[in-house]
Amino acid sequence: MSAGVALSQDEAFARIRLLRSPNVGPVTYAQLLTRFGNARAAIEALPGIAGRTGRAYAAASEQRIHDEVAAVRNAAARYLFHDSPDYPPLLAGIEGAPPILTVRGDPGRAMRPCVAVVGARNASAGAVKMARDFAHGLAEAGFTIVSGLARGIDGAAHEGALAGADGATIGVIASGIDVTYPPEHAALQERIAEEGLLVAEQPPGTEPLARHFPVRNRIIAGLAAGTLVVEAAPRSGSLITARLAGETGREVMAIPGSPLDARSHGCNQLIRDGAVLVQTPQDVIELLSGFDGMPRSIFRDAPPDWAGEAEQEAPAGIVDLLTTAPVAVDELIRQSGASAAGVQLALLELEIAGRLLRHAGGRVSLT
Repeated sequence: MSAGVALSQDEAFARIRLLRSPNVGPVTYAQLLTRFGNARAAIEALPGIAGRTGRAYAAASEQRIHDEVAAVRNAAARYLFHDSPDYPPLLAGIEGAPPILTVRGDPGRAMRPCVAVVGARNASAGAVKMARDFAHGLAEAGFTIVSGLARGIDGAAHEGALAGADGATIGVIASGIDVTYPPEHAALQERIAEEGLLVAEQPPGTEPLARHFPVRNRIIAGLAAGTLVVEAAPRSGSLITARLAGETGREVMAIPGSPLDARSHGCNQLIRDGAVLVQTPQDVIELLSGFDGMPRSIFRDAPPDWAGEAEQEAPAGIVDLLTTAPVAVDELIRQSGASAAGVQLALLELEIAGRLLRHAGGRVSLT
């Protein structure tokens, strides 16, 4: 288990166990580490936190984590923790960044300027060639190509990058690091692991379920300074990736297509909505040449300051302000009159008890 110099094996193990425990997502994980100082103390506190809402709670078993660590080693992979020096810096800057990744390959690929190239699975022959050519040209110019190893545009983008000078590409998969999907990309996935970087957030052995793909898409968008959509239908996963990139302050680019082809409607819609129209790799290079890694249009409130709040109780009545419709946490703070840390503590208790869902944009709702 690889992490920063100061991270002991015991703490690394406890962090994995904390993240695999019920109802602990990336936001809750970060808040628990901040509040309790280390993962072991956070795990010990979990039953008490959930108990304040009247729910019993059991953390992930140690045996389950021992089995997972063994599976990661057997897959020739390793863990990458959020505070590791080789954790991708752009990814670390997004809301709800994955606290722990499993990786195969060279994390240094993510330290170079990255461009996400995504698009339709049932892409046209012309779009597949365009994705391959764009990825090759961008890789030759020094960019790392990020995509999701799906059929169609994703696979073509990886292949184009691998054909470049040093094969700079990152594959982000929706399964465990030891699972190949789709099956026909087994050789491609292995080559990416050997020559580039393969990234997974799900535990080893996890099959790619529908709900995992939007979660995977935030990693693709988060790794890259900009996302290029080559061909996509409306309401496709590629547009989700583009939207996530825009929300994070990254550049969104699209290649226009014929209005007579439904597979081009998503790209044309993106351009209509403000994405940058690009027609050559040089257009992308020029657009991203000045990107400094800082979000351009997204304001984030500072995280709650837990210092001195260890004895603070969660304010009563927060649950009464919630429904199954998502609401911004800032709005809960305004309406409750409580401190930001107090409201976050109340939400933490509800989430660990399985009563709260977190949504994009800092919004929450009851389950």
